[in-house]
Amino acid sequence: MRPRYPQRAREVPKAPAKRHDRAAEQTGSRASARHRHHVTSNSTAHRVVQTFLKPFREMGIAECRAAFDALCMSQPPSRARIATAVDLKIPGPGGQIPLRIYTPQGDGPFPVLMYFHGGGWVIGSLDAYDIICRELCFGASALVVSVDYRLSPECRFPAATNDCLEATRWAGEFACEINGDAHRIAVSGDSAGGNLAAVTALRVRDEGGPNLCAQLLVYPVINGGVLPTHSMVENGKGYLLEGADMKWFFDHYVGSLSDRYRPNCSPILANSLSNLPPALVQTMEFDPLRDEGENYANALKEAGGTVTLSRYVGAIHGTLCFVTSLDQGRAMMDESTYWLSQRFRS
Repeated sequence: MRPRYPQRAREVPKAPAKRHDRAAEQTGSRASARHRHHVTSNSTAHRVVQTFLKPFREMGIAECRAAFDALCMSQPPSRARIATAVDLKIPGPGGQIPLRIYTPQGDGPFPVLMYFHGGGWVIGSLDAYDIICRELCFGASALVVSVDYRLSPECRFPAATNDCLEATRWAGEFACEINGDAHRIAVSGDSAGGNLAAVTALRVRDEGGPNLCAQLLVYPVINGGVLPTHSMVENGKGYLLEGADMKWFFDHYVGSLSDRYRPNCSPILANSLSNLPPALVQTMEFDPLRDEGENYANALKEAGGTVTLSRYVGAIHGTLCFVTSLDQGRAMMDESTYWLSQRFRS
């Protein structure tokens, strides 16, 4: 029997600020055409690329983690008003799993959004993604559970996906104790976290867990690097995340080449993509991962799924991390929270 929800937890304080405007554009739940979002101010690619002085693969693990966290945490603070952000730990398959739970203002129970951070399964942290989770909590009026899953190379595949599945099951079982609604649970993540969200949706379907009402996949890693794509070549250099960086991340995450062909690593290789929750897939024009995200969206739709696919023109991988400083980061967040709100109401 699982331990009950921990009663003693640490609150993460944040000063309140003014409410931001919601997105003006609304997207349907079933996509028959791709939504395109254009750069409206300075070039996203140019501004973001300048933030890293050398590629991920040329840094040591500790240096890369510190640099990524510092970059994310150096952004303007979120102006989203929420009730609380609380840190706690739950039992997991490899020890305790740290969580940060963001609760919106108002009366619950609230829908629950699991968030799995990006970073190639090697970097990223609760603190690095604090801004994004506050924005999601406020914009979607949802209780956000940010999962600090085990990182590679210390804990290789499938440790991260096992932690994410366990955290999702925990949220379903103890939703009422955190003022959440167990009948409205969604999974989400960006980059490697988008991979973990897609894999978690598959594993919940096949191995058991709470019924999921949505999956938000932001420039997700989908094919484990085993299926060549045009965008991996076309955008493989010069746009922050490079093709060689993806090899570096995979070499740290996956112990053997055969593991990359497993659906728990490459969800597009699953025997079936039917009976999965509705999906919003966001891709970036100048991203090596663009095509695999779009291929997955199309595969989900062909399997009978409800899918919204949005490509952001002129944008690069990592844009969501700049939600408080770049117009397209804000547009991505506004689209995501509006879409989630619609799914939680349906």
